[in-house]
Amino acid sequence: MYRVLPRVIPRLFPRFLFALILTVAQPWGLNFTKCESYLMKSAKNILQPEHQPLKTAVLVLDECNTLSFAAVVDPMRAANRLAGRHAFDWDYVTPTDEPSMLTSGLTVPGIPLARLQGCELLIVVAGFQLARQATPGLLAGLRRIAATGTTLAGVDGGPWLLAEAGLLDGHAATTHWEDLDNFASRFPEVDTRQDRFTLSEGRLTSGGATPAIEMMLHIIGARHGIGFASRVAGLFLYDGPSAPTRPQSRLGSQKHNALTAKANALMESSLDEPLPLSYIAESLGTSSRSLQQQFRLRLNTTPQDHYLHLRLAEARRLVTDTELPLMDVAMATGFTSQSSFARAFRTAHGSTARDLRQDSSQPLRH
Repeated sequence: MYRVLPRVIPRLFPRFLFALILTVAQPWGLNFTKCESYLMKSAKNILQPEHQPLKTAVLVLDECNTLSFAAVVDPMRAANRLAGRHAFDWDYVTPTDEPSMLTSGLTVPGIPLARLQGCELLIVVAGFQLARQATPGLLAGLRRIAATGTTLAGVDGGPWLLAEAGLLDGHAATTHWEDLDNFASRFPEVDTRQDRFTLSEGRLTSGGATPAIEMMLHIIGARHGIGFASRVAGLFLYDGPSAPTRPQSRLGSQKHNALTAKANALMESSLDEPLPLSYIAESLGTSSRSLQQQFRLRLNTTPQDHYLHLRLAEARRLVTDTELPLMDVAMATGFTSQSSFARAFRTAHGSTARDLRQDSSQPLRH
C-alpha cells in the first residue's frame, strides 16, 4: 500500500497538504522519496531575473558565528537599500520557541520552524554543536519545507544539517574545511567538494562567512544583474566576486600566484604524509629552485616553512577542537616522533599541546 502512495498523493493533494502528510509520516519511517522528488523538481528557479521580492527565511541555530549570520543578512539589506524597494523579504526562523544565541552572545528571536508556512528560499545558518542540534523535530521541519519546493541553502554548518535530513543526496555541496573529511565520510550520497560555495539544482551551500557573501552576491546578480550585485559588493568594499569552484584555504587570503596556490593545495591535501619539495615542483611542471623563488617573492617564506605552518595550524585545530590523543594529532600532521612534534608545536604556538588543550576546555567570556 505504502509503495503506491508516492505516485498517487501528489495528484490528490495540494502541495502544502502533502508537506503536512510528509511531516506526520516521517516518524513511521515511510518511504516518500519519490513524492519528495516530484515536488522538489517543480521548485521555482530563484536564480533568474525577477522583479518581485524573494521571500526568504533565515533559520538561525544556536552557536552559529555572528559573521556567518551577518554575511547572509547584510547583502539582502544592502540590496533593498540600493534598489529602493524590497528585493528580499525575509524572516528569522528558530528551531524552537526560544531565541537562538550566536557565538558572540547576541540573541536572534524568530518564528519557530514548526510554524513557518513557506518561503522561496530557506537559508540554514549553523556553526557548532551540530549533532546536538540535529533533533528529529528540526530534520522533519527541514524536510517539510523542502517538500514544498523551496530552494535550500546552508552556510558553515548548515550543509551538515541539510545532509543529515537527506536533502543533499545527489547534490554537489560543501561545508567548512574543518569538517569536509568527516562530512564526505558521513554522507557518501552527497557530492562533497572543497569549493568555497556550490550551486546545485534547488540547493546552495557555503563553506563559511566570506563565501556566504559571495553566494548571496551570486543570487543578487542572477536576479538583478551583475552590475547591481557589484554595487552591493562595493558597499562592503568587497573586491570579488570569487569563482564558486575556487578551493577553500586553511590560511585565508594570501598573495598567492597560480603556482604557489597550486603548491599550497597539494600541501593541504597531504598534511599527514608531507610531500617532498621536489615532488611538488615536478607535479607542477617547475623546478624546486623556481618554486623556492616564487614562495619568497609572493609570501616572503620558503615552501618548507609554509608547509610546516600548514601542518602546525592543523595540529592546533585538532588539539583545541577534538579529543584525539596527542600522538594521533602528531601522526595526522606528519610527525613520526612525539618529541619532534612537541618541540615544533611549542615553538609555533608558545605552549605545549597538552597545556593548550587544557586551556581551551575552559569556557570563554563573551
